[in-house]
Amino acid sequence: MTRAAETLHVTQPTLSKALKSLEEELGKKLFIRQSFNIKLTDEGMLLRNRAEDLVSMADRIEREFISLDDITGGDLYFGLAESYQIRYLAREIHTFKKTYPRLHYHITSGDTEQVIEKLDKGLLDFIVLAESPAAGKYESLLFPESEEWGLVMPEDDPLASKEAIQAEDLIGLPLFCSEQSWKNDIPRWAGGRMDDLHLEGSFRLAYNASIFTREHLGYYLTFNKLVDTSPGSGLTFRPLTPRLETKLYLVWKKYQTFSPIAERFLTQLKTTFI
Repeated sequence: MTRAAETLHVTQPTLSKALKSLEEELGKKLFIRQSFNIKLTDEGMLLRNRAEDLVSMADRIEREFISLDDITGGDLYFGLAESYQIRYLAREIHTFKKTYPRLHYHITSGDTEQVIEKLDKGLLDFIVLAESPAAGKYESLLFPESEEWGLVMPEDDPLASKEAIQAEDLIGLPLFCSEQSWKNDIPRWAGGRMDDLHLEGSFRLAYNASIFTREHLGYYLTFNKLVDTSPGSGLTFRPLTPRLETKLYLVWKKYQTFSPIAERFLTQLKTTFI
């Protein structure tokens, strides 16, 4: 509390009174006060998250106005799903930066729910989704390829001898997958055998899932080329059969008011993104 008051250039009693007033205004206990420290309650954490969004938006508005007259750059904000196809977007940014050398881009990663929330709040310009966006609310461009699903496993696993993996092969095995894909993608492939499959753990980061897989804790259902399965990596990839694919979309809000740099980037995407 003392350090916070010093940072804000107010006295500690003034800060304490302000925090108390905030709790009374919201009708919730925001802080757990102890002898030598103070902690946030769950309600306090929610307020902090919302406040961080507001501060981010305020900072972004300021940067956008500063860059209005800057014809060589500006800021772009992306929320990205994990995919090997992100390389297409990276190539577009690289090309765009040759024309606008003062471009700065900000990358947020997360699942569909996380990045859509930030897009809707105006914190992001574009997001990449591994599912079709709502046509009435968003516009999108389709990535050039479809993502191929498969199973990542230790290279010495008996299933590695198969050319492709069927749902029957996975019955009784501990499986890893993102929670979103386990609900939306895998049932399209497994069909009536879905209830026979066991989700051992869900991951949002492919790298972490690959580590658990390498340690023989389970088998990872994921896109091809998302984790390192090259010789010597300790892992191998086998496609699913019947083939399961997922399309990738670059998405933005309908009737979005873009910053000048975002408008120029979208113009380039619409003419060159293939």
